[in-house]
Amino acid sequence: MSTEAELVTPRPDVAREALAVLRELIGNPGADFREGQDVAIAALVEGRQRALVVQRTGWGKSAVYFVATALLRARGGGPTLLVSPLLALMRDQVAAAARAGVRAVEMSSANTTEWGEVSDRLATDSVDVLLVSPERLTNPRFREELLPDLVRRCGLLVVDEAHCISDWGHDFRPDYRRIRDLLTQLPAGTPVLATTATANERVVADVAEQLGAGGVDVTTVRGPLARESLRLGVLRLPTDRARLGWLSAHLAALPGSGIVYTLTVAAAEETAALLREAGHDVRAYTGRLDDAERRAAEEALRANEVKALVATSALGMGFDKPDLGFVVHLGAPSSPVSYYQQVGRAGRAVERADVLLLPGPEDLAIWQWFATSSMPRPDDAAAVLKALRDAEKPWSTPRLETVANVRRTRLELLLKVLAVDGAVERVSGGWRATGQEWAYDADRYERVAQTREAEQKAMIAYARPAESPSTTCRMAFLQQSLDDPTATACGRCDVCAGPWYPTDIPVQAADAAAARLDRPGVELAARAQWPTGVDRLGVGVRGNIAADDHVLTGRAVARLTDLGWGQRLRALLGDDGLGHEATPGMLDQEPPGIEDDPDAADDLGRLRGSKQAKASVSAPPSGRSSDGPPVEALLRACAQVLGAWDWDRRPGAIVAIPSRRRPQLVSGLGRGLGQLGRLPYLGELDLVNGGPTGAPGGNSAFRLAAVWERFAVGPELAARLSEHGDQPILLVDDLADSRWTMTVAGRELRRAGASAVLPFVLALTA
Repeated sequence: MSTEAELVTPRPDVAREALAVLRELIGNPGADFREGQDVAIAALVEGRQRALVVQRTGWGKSAVYFVATALLRARGGGPTLLVSPLLALMRDQVAAAARAGVRAVEMSSANTTEWGEVSDRLATDSVDVLLVSPERLTNPRFREELLPDLVRRCGLLVVDEAHCISDWGHDFRPDYRRIRDLLTQLPAGTPVLATTATANERVVADVAEQLGAGGVDVTTVRGPLARESLRLGVLRLPTDRARLGWLSAHLAALPGSGIVYTLTVAAAEETAALLREAGHDVRAYTGRLDDAERRAAEEALRANEVKALVATSALGMGFDKPDLGFVVHLGAPSSPVSYYQQVGRAGRAVERADVLLLPGPEDLAIWQWFATSSMPRPDDAAAVLKALRDAEKPWSTPRLETVANVRRTRLELLLKVLAVDGAVERVSGGWRATGQEWAYDADRYERVAQTREAEQKAMIAYARPAESPSTTCRMAFLQQSLDDPTATACGRCDVCAGPWYPTDIPVQAADAAAARLDRPGVELAARAQWPTGVDRLGVGVRGNIAADDHVLTGRAVARLTDLGWGQRLRALLGDDGLGHEATPGMLDQEPPGIEDDPDAADDLGRLRGSKQAKASVSAPPSGRSSDGPPVEALLRACAQVLGAWDWDRRPGAIVAIPSRRRPQLVSGLGRGLGQLGRLPYLGELDLVNGGPTGAPGGNSAFRLAAVWERFAVGPELAARLSEHGDQPILLVDDLADSRWTMTVAGRELRRAGASAVLPFVLALTA
């Protein structure tokens, strides 16, 4: 357990030296330290202490570690090792360091070709700061070749965005927990700095305890978190059309340039497209962009060449544009803490910045998926550990997908958790067991889940309308969520001063938004390769899918995560589209005073409804799954997608995949499309041995095994197919998740004589 160290008062000569470095860093000869910065620097340079700095965004935490680095290097100290979570943050920090004559370099997945040069510079002591991601600490090459010498010579260890260390933090990253082990390896007296703007008392205590590994005292420097430049507001609009119409109509009036945050990649891309059609200069920014595209988008925003980036949380911690004029959220993050972190991008060097939240009903289901996505499941962990313990050589992540039925991203998170707990390690060729025992800490994960649920309830309370009698000052609410004792009414937000934002939606903007959202059609990519190691699950295929078995690229009306048609299909199919069960215990208790607020209570009702809908989807065919013939509006949307399809050859007939969950909907879809397109409906494939096993979701290997040899072309269908053997077949279904159902069913049609198969579904899950 760590103890609190006494603060060090900087000596006058050191204070003058530090101030000179600060002025070089920010390029202002009249600059002075903000309250607490000089104290933190003194703790590192003079006291050689371990310090945790918790200060509002824009306070200048990076100035502390760059000034401290310059002073420590001048005293003969070794290079600073800075663990930083995001590439965008690294780039900003490297540029900032150069202004103060601090030689900073990064070592990340974006510059692997430069690793040799960086290593050479480290060997010659010509690097002052090395920035790495926490994931780099698990890389075998880095861990074995560079880290031991870095630890031996380290002059200062910096952990940026330190809330990521804590399970209780809003953005916990398992690899950050390796830092505790790193701390125990540092030479005695090596100063350590951890910084964050988004930590409540529980997170602060957890991080301080980890920083104090080995019984070392920890200095905590904490200041008020209010942001006087931010004007906060919440605008509740009834539909996604209304929200996008409002944004299209009023984006130009928002001050300067800024960020429009969305919860999903699909929403970011859709919103950016709509805004561009309306004449706004915006770009989408998501995790799908490569490094060069991200850099270009960031620079365009910094240079005010665009009005906004429409971004997911990929544009988050560390992005620095001091004059950012606004942040708008289309959909609410799942906690006030993460919301504070994102809105903190705005108003750092301007007198006023506008921050507006436009919550949506789809937020609630998305939160539920993220609530436990970083938590391991005991049965998955047991399967992975058994496979690795029994293996003679390391296993790759794709091969491990044949023993744990979880998607790749969740499997990678599980491996990270097992690795930081010491049960497995990443080596050349994959993963291997260490022999160390591992036990599932059910109590801890249950407490974390409860914390996430409480954060969601708090976010619902934050999003109450300004006129609700139970709504409090927006800024004070965020400060209280971060346990800031200085929280007080800001006098600027829509609760304190009344709504500052327009609420009208011009007819033209509303119509344009509706037209965009009513435009159906997304591509359904064809599978090209069989999953690695699927023979372990009894499926005797490998490598590329043979050309004679291949289906063509298909189409869907929408993704379930899309705005517009995606939301309609979510309601129709009774599915959250995320393959995730509701969190146990969700909303068993209500936020204080929420029963007096019909808007917030309505949000809670929708969250309960989402939970019930998911339960019905997971139920057997006798459950409450949605079914019935497709309505005319849905058939028209399908016809619109088919009409815009740029196929090489028009389909000559339609076949349906047999559905146990929605038989009327799927067969009705096949017949309805046949009537609209004047195509013969040939019927359905047959189910073999009861059809596919298991539930939707999971990874490719298990999903393929679940549908393998579970479909057949019956005699009657085969006879009808023979009449259309030289024409493509349109293969229809309600929902595509892994795409293996379409792949296997299409393969059966090809083997029965179909010249080509064109998959068509109502919805994609992602």
